[in-house]
Amino acid sequence: MFRAFVAACLLQAAIISSALAAGPFGSIKVGAWSGGGFTDDSTGAFSHCSASTGYASGMGLIIGQNAGNSWLLGFVNPAARYTKGESIAIDIVFDGQSAARIFANAVSAVLISAPLPANVARTLQRSSLMAATTTSGTYQFNLTSVGPLMSVIANCVTRIKAQGIKSAGEFSLAKPVAAKSEAPAGETSKDTRASRGAKGGGFSGTGFVISPSGQIVTNNHVIAGCGEIHGNLTGEAPVTLRVVSSDRFNDIALLQGPAASFKDFVKIRDRSIRSGDSVVAIGFPYHGLLSSDFTVTTGIVSSLSGFLNDSRVLQITAAVQPGNSGGPLLDTSGQLVGIVSSKLDAIKFASVTGNIPENINFAIKTGALRDFLDNSVVSYQTDESKADLKTPEIAGNARAYTLLITCSAAEQADKK
Repeated sequence: MFRAFVAACLLQAAIISSALAAGPFGSIKVGAWSGGGFTDDSTGAFSHCSASTGYASGMGLIIGQNAGNSWLLGFVNPAARYTKGESIAIDIVFDGQSAARIFANAVSAVLISAPLPANVARTLQRSSLMAATTTSGTYQFNLTSVGPLMSVIANCVTRIKAQGIKSAGEFSLAKPVAAKSEAPAGETSKDTRASRGAKGGGFSGTGFVISPSGQIVTNNHVIAGCGEIHGNLTGEAPVTLRVVSSDRFNDIALLQGPAASFKDFVKIRDRSIRSGDSVVAIGFPYHGLLSSDFTVTTGIVSSLSGFLNDSRVLQITAAVQPGNSGGPLLDTSGQLVGIVSSKLDAIKFASVTGNIPENINFAIKTGALRDFLDNSVVSYQTDESKADLKTPEIAGNARAYTLLITCSAAEQADKK
């Protein structure tokens, strides 16, 4: 009953203004959260995507993003008697540490909505618990599933803005599937997918820290079908990672680790890479069979498109093997230019053409990565090209942000 009440309140929220909203169009379903896309009743124009859930306290929470890509947070309190249009100060604390004050406007007698500054939205996405204090009291909100939810909401906004409200369909997290059934961007071989451990107990791949907040990027196929996920820098103890968001189509996943465990992160090259530019690939191929340290290979960008002219990926000559998936592809100044993702299946290619291909590997472009990070509200950094470094220097710098990613199969985690 309360969930239905929250949904009814959600229909009242045109998150920027006090105008009524029509919807939901399509559906958002992530854990206990549900919602969809909405239009402004007065204009019929797309207004926002949002989702809501209820808590045992009787309170309801609404998270949304409007057509201008601004995040908003709504609170539903059935016991409240707000005056429509009044301003309410709310002090919020995330995980007992990060604090902020936001200002909400009363949309109705029981619903208030507050715009979120970008830094507060980022903190919301990676937090597990939120305490909100107003003049009426302090309320606790478990933020389980909020990280993935915000990514789904951002995807809802992006699609409807590009294709119209009629494009609204089902916006939900893809169900985890075994890594061997994935189809990463530009993938024509399984050779660089997460490699199975020497004893067959799980999978491993590579990832890299992308922000000072301990957020980590890898390939979606590295963590698809995983139970527990761990990551560690060379020579350091593994830490537990959780999935924040993922993009199966572009084969990108965002993980969250403890920020205190990482002292550095990679910056994305601001200038486009060119055919013929030198690149360095770093990763953990055949972990458990080869070196426990990462490996370093060099090559060039041989093409700005991949298999079947796929414009999302780069073709590179730097050698990659199983376990390299998700690793950073760097330019000669140590800046990120791609995510190592796959290689051409030489055996299958030879069976069709009669020729064995050499040095044909693929990496996801940073354009797709930046779109994904923007939708996931990640505070990454870009930088202009700097003076060239020697390969050992590039590898030395990468040691502080390149991780071995390991995971147990979902079945094993369930048994445990």
